[in-house]
Amino acid sequence: MSVLLKLTNVAVYVGDTCLLEPISLELKQGEPLTILGQTGSGKSLLAQAIMGLLPDNLSLQGDVEVFGKALTLEQRQALWGRDLVMLPQEPWHALDPLMKGINQVAEVYQHVQGKGHHDALVYAQQDLLDVGLADSAHKRPGQLSGGMAQRLAISAATAGGAHVILADEPTKGLDVSRRDGIVRLLQSRSIEGSLLTITHDVAIARQLGGTLLVMKQGRLVEQGEATQVLDYPKDDYTRELISAEPSAWHDITPSIREDSAEAILVADNLSLARGGRVLFDGLSFSIKQGEVVGIVGDSGCGKSSLGDALLNLLPISAGSILRSNKTAKPHQWLKLYQDPPSAFSSSVSLGQLLEDLILLHGIDTDRIAPLMDRLSLPHGILERNCLAVSGGELQRFAILRALLLDPVFLFADEPTSQLDPITAKEVTALLVELAREAGCAVLLVSHDAALIQKLVIRLFRYK
Repeated sequence: MSVLLKLTNVAVYVGDTCLLEPISLELKQGEPLTILGQTGSGKSLLAQAIMGLLPDNLSLQGDVEVFGKALTLEQRQALWGRDLVMLPQEPWHALDPLMKGINQVAEVYQHVQGKGHHDALVYAQQDLLDVGLADSAHKRPGQLSGGMAQRLAISAATAGGAHVILADEPTKGLDVSRRDGIVRLLQSRSIEGSLLTITHDVAIARQLGGTLLVMKQGRLVEQGEATQVLDYPKDDYTRELISAEPSAWHDITPSIREDSAEAILVADNLSLARGGRVLFDGLSFSIKQGEVVGIVGDSGCGKSSLGDALLNLLPISAGSILRSNKTAKPHQWLKLYQDPPSAFSSSVSLGQLLEDLILLHGIDTDRIAPLMDRLSLPHGILERNCLAVSGGELQRFAILRALLLDPVFLFADEPTSQLDPITAKEVTALLVELAREAGCAVLLVSHDAALIQKLVIRLFRYK
């Protein structure tokens, strides 16, 4: 069995500080390798080191061999697309916002595989059909849900036929049925090569099989055959990851007094259509102070559109929405975005964005440090922009920014889709504490039924 990728004592430094301790591994043909760990464990840093995508201020030590040859940074970069490809963690960073989805996939077939225009479109249409995007082939990324954009990015990245595929959190933000489909797609695309997957999802690691490496804070803590490691973990951290899956949580639903809680929002007979398709019709419900209401449904079914309509970000087709808290300011009706990059400017640091918020709304700066600690956010993150932090760190920063504004209603659109199980458990507990302590109503959207059932007072299911 040939070795497609080999790392020997690969480490990453910033100055004299070691961010990723020396690690050695082999990726063999037909044998998948999965790296499991929570946000900040060094998983994505390792993938960037392999691809040659490390920021200029970081340095690589050790050897990277591809197809049996030790290659320089420039030589590895020359393999992109045709032989070596990395699926991005954030689809918005990889997609052209002005180009239709089918054209983005077809373009890869044309310029990487040399297909003619007509054949490239045929292949692209089949790829989008395979991932459930046939009806959205002519939509631009901004017209897609987060999960749909993720599937489009995967289709475009794998269209070049690369033998070595590095997939960085490829199933983030997807419902279970789509998640399993993406895993099958990646397995089929790597059948003549191999697949290195970075994930915080224990279920994905189990489904992929092969060799499993578990990382924590920049170092390798356990490795072995995937089933053996997950069924009989030796390291305490591995056991903590497994036990943090939502199905193992205790219920943390906040309690409210039915006789005293005020209805913050009342929706009556709502209907909403987009793109000629009715997303929901005749929907009525209310949300009270301190109440956590959950919505479960597959990607693209209209969950996000409902939340946007409740926040007056999207016009409804029929019905009415009554927001009864007259003392609340507009900025206290908030949304946590499913894909945090869409909520931040990359032109300034996160610290500057926070400073702007403080000046605009007169926020007490003494509240920031304790909240950052509760969200496990390193204070050095404030010196970077949104492109220089992980997806999980950016999502937790988005939650920090929302909490500082003392929301009366929070539409949390897949708030833990970017987070590992341990951090997701901590963050969702914090959202429930917010509802309990501040009387904030929370509408929590997720495709993870197990997570929602542990948190909410009432649950709506979308088909």
